[in-house]
Amino acid sequence: MPITLPETLPAFDILSKEGVMVMSPGRAATQDIRPLRIGLLNLMPKKIQTENQFARLIGATPLQIDFQLIRMTEHQTKNTAAEHMEAFYRPFAEVEAAGERFDGLLITGAPIEHLPFEEVTYWDELRRVFDWTRTHVFSTFGVCWGGMAMAYHTHGIPKHLLPEKQFGLYRHENCDPTSHYLRGFSDDCLVPVSRWTEMRRAEMEAAGLKMLLDSAETGPCLVEDKAARALYVFNHFEYDSATLKDEYDRDVAAGKPVTLPVNYYPENDPTRMPKNRWRSHAHLLYGNWINQIYQDTPYDLRDIGA
Repeated sequence: MPITLPETLPAFDILSKEGVMVMSPGRAATQDIRPLRIGLLNLMPKKIQTENQFARLIGATPLQIDFQLIRMTEHQTKNTAAEHMEAFYRPFAEVEAAGERFDGLLITGAPIEHLPFEEVTYWDELRRVFDWTRTHVFSTFGVCWGGMAMAYHTHGIPKHLLPEKQFGLYRHENCDPTSHYLRGFSDDCLVPVSRWTEMRRAEMEAAGLKMLLDSAETGPCLVEDKAARALYVFNHFEYDSATLKDEYDRDVAAGKPVTLPVNYYPENDPTRMPKNRWRSHAHLLYGNWINQIYQDTPYDLRDIGA
């Protein structure tokens, strides 16, 4: 079954050409089925790139997905055309006021790691989002900074600044092969990492959270918060093959001090195109998340949070 996207959204054509099944809202309305409502609260500057990355993963499952794009109410993005935001995004305040419910919600990262959470301009509204998910979302998936922020708000777990950026492909251990979210995973896997902060395993486990993927080099990657019906992933399964390359090239062009991404370029040669060695696990993770939502979510959306 396909993911439902507006035909004018850039991801519609991009994913269609990749072989992902996509469907217009008009066509979806003729099918006698309740699609899963999955929201994307997109905090990244490059909105379209992020939309494509997550739509590609959740659109690869056998279930019909109603994909909804959400933004912070007052925050204005400088990197995506206002026309795109107006056409495809709704402010959180509008979603909240309408009393809408979602089977799943993705909350992305944001390039503001250096700031204390309380100094982020939209922190008060984001805290409201986190509280709202407890009664209006069946399963929430916080990604990178979004996951750190949710763990901090819910459990008071701090993020820690690193002396240098963790940047590259790092090997992670499968800590719980029996987890529904790791169904089909190898004993270890490579995951793209790009961050200046970390969460610490001892602090997360002390808060009662369950470690699913962990790295000896970069720390926790995937953590389950069963009480909050949430997952936190601090690294980037959703990245395209060239996302780390784009970050590296950008910093080199800007004259910023930057190290070569670890274990990424063939023979550490930045003139060669990197190979994607995480795509299969990315599809497994998000496919398992969607499948688990489908198994457990109430058929009537009004029952979510009851």
